[in-house]
Amino acid sequence: MNILVVDDEQEQLDMLAGFLKHQGYEVVTACDGQAALRIVKDSPVSVVLLDHRMPGMTGDEVLERIMAINPLIKAIMITAYGEVGTAVRVMQLGAVDFLEKPVDLSLLLQKIQEIEGALEVEQDVQEVVEQVSESGLPIRMSAKSRAMQEVISMARRVAQSPWPVLIRGETGTGKELIARLIHSLSPRSQGPFIEVNCAAIPENLFESELFGHEKGAFTGAINQRKGRFELANGGSLFLDEVGELPLFLQPKLLRAIQEGRIARVGSEKDMAVDIRILSATNRNLKGMAADGRFREDLYYRLNVLEIEIPPLRERREDIPALVEFFLSRYASRPVQISPEAMDLLVKYSYPGNVRELEHVLQRVVTMSRGGVIRPVDLPAELRSTSAEMNGPLVQRLEFMELQMIRDALERHDWVQTRAAEALGISERVLRYKMAKYGIKK
Repeated sequence: MNILVVDDEQEQLDMLAGFLKHQGYEVVTACDGQAALRIVKDSPVSVVLLDHRMPGMTGDEVLERIMAINPLIKAIMITAYGEVGTAVRVMQLGAVDFLEKPVDLSLLLQKIQEIEGALEVEQDVQEVVEQVSESGLPIRMSAKSRAMQEVISMARRVAQSPWPVLIRGETGTGKELIARLIHSLSPRSQGPFIEVNCAAIPENLFESELFGHEKGAFTGAINQRKGRFELANGGSLFLDEVGELPLFLQPKLLRAIQEGRIARVGSEKDMAVDIRILSATNRNLKGMAADGRFREDLYYRLNVLEIEIPPLRERREDIPALVEFFLSRYASRPVQISPEAMDLLVKYSYPGNVRELEHVLQRVVTMSRGGVIRPVDLPAELRSTSAEMNGPLVQRLEFMELQMIRDALERHDWVQTRAAEALGISERVLRYKMAKYGIKK
């Protein structure tokens, strides 16, 4: 990473440049604004460390011109102690941070490393977007937020390894999308991507579903059948909602992952399988392992690498791009969204995350009559958010309680016993609250 240091005081210039070179960075220096602008025009520069008070062209002017030449440059302004107004102004001009004199070198290094990390993440995201676009993969990445960019960057890095990946996140955050992205970026991309929804298979069919069965292995087994492990050979096997996996089957799954061998139900012969395990859950597997509800050795086998997807309410910067994408996918005619409607969509907490936003927009484009979506076209729960949160205290508390209950039910697939346990209340109280607020699946 190339760093440009700009300061009219030679002693300060030498000190900062020498320190950064000692840390392993490529450093160029300039003693005034004109020299700095020439370097930015002629050389690749990633970061500029810029003194604010210089004769001739001030730091503000230099910063403004630098950003006009290359808005991707990350600038840190060095200001006099206590110049709060200056700090605010340089941030508005495009500086990512500022430091006060005398410069704390350890703090400077920390800020440089943070910028370096952010640049690497941005580069990863750009490469992933280009790769997905060029390959024509049916995956749409919307990652304006730093949190989601970190997820995509991590997915890119883990994709090249052969190790199992556990993807954690609330219901509807896009865990399957990230699993498919990892597979698509991996050396196994030409192989199959086979999904198993562990929450949707009856317990008595689980073993057959995973490992297959021979003809006559059990009542109803009229033909030989390949299991998901065998179908995924040479590719990736995605175990969705792996926290729902029956306890009695977990030792067999562990053995299959460890040894790379399986046996169909009713067969005495093992066969080798070459697969990569990707799994996802909205549950706390570590806590379940501690309680004996999930095998600890299987948890650590699945969780060699881990990616956690943040809920949509923690990455609201992504909402406008997601809204645009879903409108283009589901609207049968050109549709625009008013600023007031977008404001409500961004403010809503989305207990169902991206999936809930998708369903909201499906309903809106189906039911709206005009070409512009306005607040009145949105579901009542979105329109009531602002009013509820600004009402009397009792009303606001009830609104928060309603949101927490809905969130818990969504996270536990509307299984009331689990939702009540997560909320720390009895199932009877939960049913009373659901009736009180009219909460239905």
